[in-house]
Amino acid sequence: MAEGRRGSWEGRLVRLGFEDPQRAAGMLENLDALDSHSPLATEQLITTLSESADPDLALFGLCTMTEALHRHGHDIAAFARTLEMDADFRRRLVYVLGASEALGRHLSLHPRHWYDLADPALAGARPTMDDVATRLATAIGADSPIDALRVEYRRLLLRLAARDLAEGLLVDEVAAVLADLAGGALETALHIARNEYFAAHPGAADCRLAIIAMGKCGGRELNYVSDVDVLFVAEPLEGDPEAPALKTATQLAAAAMRICSAHTGEGTLWPVDAALRPEGKSGPLVRTLESHLAYYQRWAKTWEFQALLKARPVAGDAALGREYLAKVGGLAWAAADREGFVDDVQAMRRRVIDHIPAADVDRQLKLGPGGLRDVEFAVQLLQLVHGRSDESVRSGTTLVALEALTKSGYVGRTDGAVLADAYRFLRSMEHRIQLYRLRRTHQVPDDEADLRRLGRSLGFTKNPVTDLTAAWKKHALEVRRLHEKLFYRPLLAAVARIPGDEVRLTPEAAKQRLTALGYVDPASALRHIEALSEGVSRRSSIQKALLPAMLGWFAESPDPDAGLLAFRTISDALGSTPWYLRQLRDEGASAERLAHLLASGRYAVDLLQRAPEATAMLADDRELTPRTLEGLLTEMSAAARRQDAPEAAVAAIRAVRRRELFRIAAADLSGELDVEAVGQSLTNIAVGTLTTALEVARKAVAQRLVPSGEPEPTRMAIVAMGRFGGHELGYGSDADVMFVHDPLPGADEKQATDFATQAATELRRMLALPGADPAVAIDADLRPEGRQGPLVRTLASYASYYARWSAVWEAQALLRADPLCGDADLCQSFRDLIDPLRYPENGIGERDVMEIRRIKARVDAERLPRGADPATHTKLGRGGLADIEWTVQLLQLREAHRVPSLRTTRTLGALRAAVEAHLVDPSEADTLSAAWELASRIRNAIMLVRARPGDSIPQDPRDLSAVARICGYPPGESGRFADDYLRTTRRAHNTVAHLFWDD
Repeated sequence: MAEGRRGSWEGRLVRLGFEDPQRAAGMLENLDALDSHSPLATEQLITTLSESADPDLALFGLCTMTEALHRHGHDIAAFARTLEMDADFRRRLVYVLGASEALGRHLSLHPRHWYDLADPALAGARPTMDDVATRLATAIGADSPIDALRVEYRRLLLRLAARDLAEGLLVDEVAAVLADLAGGALETALHIARNEYFAAHPGAADCRLAIIAMGKCGGRELNYVSDVDVLFVAEPLEGDPEAPALKTATQLAAAAMRICSAHTGEGTLWPVDAALRPEGKSGPLVRTLESHLAYYQRWAKTWEFQALLKARPVAGDAALGREYLAKVGGLAWAAADREGFVDDVQAMRRRVIDHIPAADVDRQLKLGPGGLRDVEFAVQLLQLVHGRSDESVRSGTTLVALEALTKSGYVGRTDGAVLADAYRFLRSMEHRIQLYRLRRTHQVPDDEADLRRLGRSLGFTKNPVTDLTAAWKKHALEVRRLHEKLFYRPLLAAVARIPGDEVRLTPEAAKQRLTALGYVDPASALRHIEALSEGVSRRSSIQKALLPAMLGWFAESPDPDAGLLAFRTISDALGSTPWYLRQLRDEGASAERLAHLLASGRYAVDLLQRAPEATAMLADDRELTPRTLEGLLTEMSAAARRQDAPEAAVAAIRAVRRRELFRIAAADLSGELDVEAVGQSLTNIAVGTLTTALEVARKAVAQRLVPSGEPEPTRMAIVAMGRFGGHELGYGSDADVMFVHDPLPGADEKQATDFATQAATELRRMLALPGADPAVAIDADLRPEGRQGPLVRTLASYASYYARWSAVWEAQALLRADPLCGDADLCQSFRDLIDPLRYPENGIGERDVMEIRRIKARVDAERLPRGADPATHTKLGRGGLADIEWTVQLLQLREAHRVPSLRTTRTLGALRAAVEAHLVDPSEADTLSAAWELASRIRNAIMLVRARPGDSIPQDPRDLSAVARICGYPPGESGRFADDYLRTTRRAHNTVAHLFWDD
C-alpha cells in the first residue's frame, strides 16, 4: 500500500468510527500484502467494517483469520473474490467478527468455516431440529468424537450468529435454534457415551434413557451461553431387572453431562445442570418414571411444579420422554391448587431479588428488578393459575405463553405488547453481551468500549452508549411496572383459591357448587354466567377469567344472586367499552370491591345502574376519598353553567350529586369511612346541591320578575336543620331546611318576599322532578308555624317571631340550625340572631327543663310507629338516636352559655365537649357515643341494603344478615349483631335515664 494511500485512509477511518485508525490502516495494508492479485482491503470491505459493532475488532479478527488461511496454505484468492463479490457473505463475516471476539478466535482456528458464511442456503433458512441433530451426529464416527462434536457445534453456532447479526433475526428464533442445538448436542453426547460405555462394559445391562430439558432449553428460549438444565428418566428394557438398568442409565447420564461440560482442546459447550431433579443434588441422578411421579405427588415444593412448566423431552428414548411429559409434566397444572400457592411464588421472586449483591442489582439483566425474571415469573404465575382450565396458555416458551395469555384476555393487549417488546429487547441485550466472549453472564458492562460495541450491535449507531442505556432503562421500568401489576394482581390469588376441578365444572356440577356457595337460585345464576361468558370474543374471554373469582366474592357478600345479576347488568352496559373489563382484570382490588358492592344491597347498585361508568372510581383508593365542599361547589356550578335551561342545569347538578353519593356509598361499603365521615360527606353533597340549585332557581325567577339590568331585590340563604344542620345526614335523610331572605336597601319588601318565595318554590320543584338521578327531598316543616307558616321569611320576620312567640322546643330545634347555603353575610346574620335563643344567658330554667321532659315523654309514648318494637327501633326506641340527642341537647340548653365548646350542631362533638368540661363522665359518654354510632350505622346500612329508609332492625333474615355484614359482622353472626345492639342500647337507655331524667 502506498504511503499516501495509507495516510488518506487514516483520516477516513476516523470518520468511519475506527478507534485506532493508524493501527487499522496498518492491518488493511497487511491484508493487501497477503495476495497481490486479489487485494482484500476494498472500499466495500471498509464500508462494511464501519457498519459492524466494533470496526477495530472486526478488522483484527479478519486479519487473524486471513493469516491463518495463508499459514495453512488455503486458497486466499477464492476467499478474496468471495469477500469482494458476495455482499451477504462480507456482511455476515464482518458483523460476526465485530461482535464476537470468541467466534473470531474460532475462525482463526478453523478458517475454512468461512465457507459456511458464504453458503447460499444460509440466507433465510431456519434449520429444523432434525437438521441440527443430523449435522451434530456426524461427530459420532470421528476419531475424536468429543472434539468433533464441539467443532461442529461451534460451526453451527457461527452460522446462527451470522444470520442473527446480519439479518436481525427475532430473538425468539435465535433462542429456539440455540435450544435445538443443545438438544442435538445432548443426543449426540448420549450416543458417544453409549458407544464408550458398552465398548468398555460389553456385558452391561441396557436401558431406556430419556433426557428431559428444563428451564430455558426446555422452553426453547436458550441463550448463546447458558447452563442447560436437565432431568434424566430411565426404565429397564422389557423383562430386565430395574437395578442394573438404573446403574447403566446413571453411567450414561453422567458421561453425557461430562462430554458436554468438560474442557478439552476445543473448549466446552456449556455446563449441563441436573440440580432441578427431585431432591436436587442430594437425589439420585437418574430415576424411573414411577419414582419421579411419586416424588412430585408427595414431596415436591411449589417451585418444582413451576419448573415443570418448561419440561420437554430432547434426547434419548423419545417414547419414554413423551410418557414422562404426559404423567409428570401435567402435574404442573395442579400446582395452583396448593394452599398458599400464589404467596409462595411471589415470596420466591422476592427472595431472588434479595439475594442479588447490592453492587450488581442495577446492572442485572436477568435477576434484578425490571429484568427477564420479572417477565418470566409473571407469565408463569398467570399460566399456572389460568392454565388449569385453559390449555391454550400451557406453552413452556415465555413469549408464546404471553401471546396466548394476551389473546385469551388474561393480559391486556397493550400490556402484553409492551411486555413482549421489553422481553425481546432485554433478551437481545443478553445475547449480544454473551456473544462477545461466549461466556455465561447477565451483567450489563460498565466499560465505555463494551457499551459502545453493545449499543452498535443492537442498531444504536448515532449515540450508542446514551441511546442504549436510555432504551434499556425504559424497558426495565416498563417490565417492573407490569410485573407489579400482573404478578401481585389480587385476582390471581382469588382464582387460585378455587380448586382446579371446580374451574372446569359441568353445568350440573356448577349448579351444585353455586348452591354450596350460597346462591339461592343457582339455575338463574348459571344463565347469567353463560350470558357473560358465551362466545369466543375477547370480552367473553376476559369474563371467563374474571368470573371464578367474582362468584367467590359475591358469595362472601350478603346477596350473591343480586350481585351476579347486577354484574351482568353493568357488564351489558359497559362490556363494549375498552376500559371496563381491563380495569376489573388489572387494577388492584377493583373487581373484588365491585363484587362486594354489587352484592351488598340495592342503593349503590341503583346509583351505578343509572351511570355505570362510575365503576371507574373503584380502581383507585384515592377516588373513594370524599370531595371537599369547595370542590363540589366548583364542579356543580360549572356543570350548571354549561346548560341553558334551568331544568337542565339542575339535572346536571343532580348528576354530580348522584355520582358523589355513589362515591360515598362505595367508600362506606369498602370500610373507608366511619359514621361521622359519612354524615359530613353527605352533608357536603347536600350543601353543594342546594347552594348551586338555589343560584339556578334565583336566575330563573329573576328572568321573570326582575327588569333587565337591575339587581335581584333580596339576599337569600338556606338554614340546615335537624340531621342536615347537625352534619349528620344519612343516605335516607330528607334535607330539613328553613328559607330566609333579607331585602336590599330600598327594595319593596313585598316584591322581595315574592321573589324569594318563587325562588324557593322553583328550587324545590326542580330538585323533585322525575329523572335519571335521585330526587332531592326538601322538608321545610320545621319553619316557624310549620306548614301553616310562610315558606320564606325575612330576617326581621324571624327576629320578630322568635322574640314574641318562640317556645323552648323551638330553641331546642335551633340547636341543630346551621345556615349553610346562600349569601354568606346573611348566613352569619341568622346565626347571630338565633344564638341567644339556643344558648340562653344563664341557661334554661327548671320550668323549661320540665317542658322538654314532658315533650320527650309524649314523643316516647305517641311517636313510635304502630307495631314497632321499642327495643329495635333505632330512632325512637330505648337507647336510640332520640334518647341520646335529646340528652345532649338538654345539656347544651343548660350549659352552653358558659361552655363555648358546647355551641355546636353536632351530637358527638357536643358530647366530647361535655366530657372535656367535666359535665359528663367519660364512660357515660362512651356508652352514648357507641349507641349513637351503631344506630346511625344501622340506619345507613338499611338504606344501603333496601334502597329505602328504615328505622327498625330488619326482621327478614336476609336483610338482617346484609345489615349485619355492612356493620362489620362476619357471615352467620346476625344473632350476635342483634344481641350487641340490644346490649348497647340498653346501656345507653340507662345512661339517658341518669343524665336526662334525673335532676
